[in-house]
Amino acid sequence: MSHVPHELAEEFPEFKDKIHDLKSSNAHFLKLFDEYHEINRAVHRAETDIEPTDDLHLEDMRKKRLHLKDEIFSMLNA
Repeated sequence: MSHVPHELAEEFPEFKDKIHDLKSSNAHFLKLFDEYHEINRAVHRAETDIEPTDDLHLEDMRKKRLHLKDEIFSMLNA
Protein backbone atom coordinates (compact mmCIF):
# COMPACT_ATOMS: atom_id res chain seq x y z
CA MET A 1 0.00 0.00 0.00
CA SER A 2 1.31 3.40 -0.96
CA HIS A 3 1.26 5.94 1.84
CA VAL A 4 0.70 9.21 0.05
CA PRO A 5 -1.06 12.19 1.57
CA HIS A 6 -4.66 12.63 0.45
CA GLU A 7 -4.62 16.35 -0.34
CA LEU A 8 -8.02 17.81 -1.20
CA ALA A 9 -6.76 19.44 -4.40
CA GLU A 10 -5.65 16.00 -5.59
CA GLU A 11 -8.76 14.24 -4.32
CA PHE A 12 -11.13 16.75 -5.96
CA PRO A 13 -9.21 18.40 -8.83
CA GLU A 14 -12.48 19.37 -10.54
CA PHE A 15 -13.34 21.53 -7.50
CA LYS A 16 -10.02 23.36 -7.20
CA ASP A 17 -11.54 26.80 -7.86
CA LYS A 18 -14.59 26.13 -5.68
CA ILE A 19 -12.36 25.00 -2.81
CA HIS A 20 -10.44 28.26 -3.06
CA ASP A 21 -13.64 30.33 -3.19
CA LEU A 22 -15.26 28.53 -0.24
CA LYS A 23 -12.13 28.86 1.89
CA SER A 24 -12.33 32.64 1.58
CA SER A 25 -16.11 33.02 1.81
CA ASN A 26 -17.37 30.29 4.17
CA ALA A 27 -16.00 30.06 7.73
CA HIS A 28 -17.47 26.58 8.30
CA PHE A 29 -15.85 25.26 5.12
CA LEU A 30 -12.51 26.80 6.14
CA LYS A 31 -12.78 25.10 9.55
CA LEU A 32 -13.47 21.72 7.93
CA PHE A 33 -10.67 22.29 5.42
CA ASP A 34 -8.17 23.06 8.20
CA GLU A 35 -9.33 20.10 10.30
CA TYR A 36 -9.03 17.80 7.28
CA HIS A 37 -5.48 18.89 6.54
CA GLU A 38 -4.45 18.57 10.18
CA ILE A 39 -5.77 15.00 10.48
CA ASN A 40 -4.52 14.12 6.99
CA ARG A 41 -0.98 15.13 7.95
CA ALA A 42 -1.25 13.13 11.20
CA VAL A 43 -2.41 10.04 9.30
CA HIS A 44 0.41 10.40 6.80
CA ARG A 45 3.02 10.77 9.55
CA ALA A 46 1.64 7.67 11.30
CA GLU A 47 1.51 5.61 8.10
CA THR A 48 5.11 6.46 7.22
CA ASP A 49 6.32 5.80 10.80
CA ILE A 50 7.47 9.39 11.28
CA GLU A 51 5.15 9.44 14.30
CA PRO A 52 4.18 5.81 14.89
CA THR A 53 0.91 5.05 16.62
CA ASP A 54 -1.13 1.96 17.43
CA ASP A 55 -3.54 0.49 14.89
CA LEU A 56 -6.66 1.55 16.77
CA HIS A 57 -5.62 5.20 16.89
CA LEU A 58 -4.64 5.14 13.21
CA GLU A 59 -8.03 3.65 12.32
CA ASP A 60 -9.81 6.35 14.32
CA MET A 61 -7.82 9.07 12.57
CA ARG A 62 -8.62 7.58 9.17
CA LYS A 63 -12.34 7.48 10.03
CA LYS A 64 -12.25 11.13 11.10
CA ARG A 65 -10.44 12.07 7.87
CA LEU A 66 -13.06 10.21 5.83
CA HIS A 67 -15.91 11.88 7.70
CA LEU A 68 -14.40 15.33 7.08
CA LYS A 69 -13.80 14.49 3.43
CA ASP A 70 -17.43 13.41 3.01
CA GLU A 71 -18.67 16.60 4.62
CA ILE A 72 -16.39 18.73 2.43
CA PHE A 73 -17.48 16.85 -0.68
CA SER A 74 -21.12 17.43 0.16
CA MET A 75 -20.46 21.17 0.49
CA LEU A 76 -18.61 21.19 -2.82
CA ASN A 77 -21.55 19.51 -4.54
CA ALA A 78 -24.12 21.92 -3.07
